[in-house]
Amino acid sequence: MQRLLFPPFRALKGRQCLQLLAPRAAPRAQCDCIRRPLRPGQYSTISEVALQSGRGTVSLPSKAAEQVVGRWLLVCSGTVAGAVILGGVTRLTESGLSMVDWHLIKEMKPPTSQEEWEAEFQRYQQFPEFKILNHDMTLTEFKFIWYMEYSHRMWGRLVGLAYILPAAYFWRKGWLSRGMKGRVLALCGLVCFQGLLGWYMVKSGLEEKPDSHDIPRVSQYRLAAHLGSALVLYCASLWTSLSLLLPPHKLPETRALLWLRRFAHGTAGLVFLTALSGAFVAGLDAGLVYNSFPKMGESWIPEDLFTFSPILRNVFENPTTVQFDHRILGITSVTAITVLYFLSRRIPLPRRTKMAAVTLLALAYTQVGLGISTLLMYVPTPLAATHQSGSLALLTGALWLMNELRRVPK
Repeated sequence: MQRLLFPPFRALKGRQCLQLLAPRAAPRAQCDCIRRPLRPGQYSTISEVALQSGRGTVSLPSKAAEQVVGRWLLVCSGTVAGAVILGGVTRLTESGLSMVDWHLIKEMKPPTSQEEWEAEFQRYQQFPEFKILNHDMTLTEFKFIWYMEYSHRMWGRLVGLAYILPAAYFWRKGWLSRGMKGRVLALCGLVCFQGLLGWYMVKSGLEEKPDSHDIPRVSQYRLAAHLGSALVLYCASLWTSLSLLLPPHKLPETRALLWLRRFAHGTAGLVFLTALSGAFVAGLDAGLVYNSFPKMGESWIPEDLFTFSPILRNVFENPTTVQFDHRILGITSVTAITVLYFLSRRIPLPRRTKMAAVTLLALAYTQVGLGISTLLMYVPTPLAATHQSGSLALLTGALWLMNELRRVPK
């Protein structure tokens, strides 16, 4: 950092037309460089301004600042990915309803004594999940699901701190450009919204429903909104990070490249939609309906595909339709990625861009294999968690390729 801010004096000494920490008394010409006089109070270097103000700090050069901000956002996107993966495991272990209230600071301290654990367990026993599903649960079993949800919530707080604290520091140091300030504000706001949306989702599973004998679960709509906002936060952070860290390629703007770029954008959108549809599969336990592939049972199109009325309800509330849609979206996504890969081979592209296309193709077929295996084995938790993590890896690959093909501003 010191080398970036203050170059070695020996290197500076040989430069022409350079004055260090010296007010300019009068205009003079030196080596064909015209120096204009400064008004009283003006200084010729950033260091002079810093010393005069008494702060003793110097702003980073723009490129160095971009690298620092880019690495920070890359770490932030990693924390969001961790939250998504941990949230998926929490859902698979049916731990999400174990904490029946929400306090920003108070709940950070877990129960420590036997009395505190028994009091927490008694609060859980007052809600539908215990009464209908876990009425024979022991305190030891409750501790496991409680700690799963607690870990997810504490990780969410870590994500918030990872965004907000460095953002405030970089803002104060002047390392954020005007456009970047708007992005950072939007990202920090989305983090706060994500936390509130998480509790709003949990509340839907704690409500008493006297007319329903179904297993207590959170609303699949709120679950999809919670996952969707997390994916938006992840994509925005990762895209900004890659744009700052990876130098853009100056590709010739041919018609073939334009079509490839558009197709990559559409494919990334399809991957995002497929991942989002997985929230409805998880919310309705739709992975346990038809555990066969490629057919669903004995037919290609199951008979109970449109049993709900109106028909649109089936898309979001019928487990059979939800699984059918997820299959179609998955097959369409891997087909689009395959076509995208072969289109990229017809255009001379840089080595890094070709690597992104190959990586995306490999991730797509790995994800399909994980999805089919999860279905055929009746959704075992480790395999299902890996499949959910694979959707995030696939989305990452799609964003990387999109970033490689981005247009360089003139």
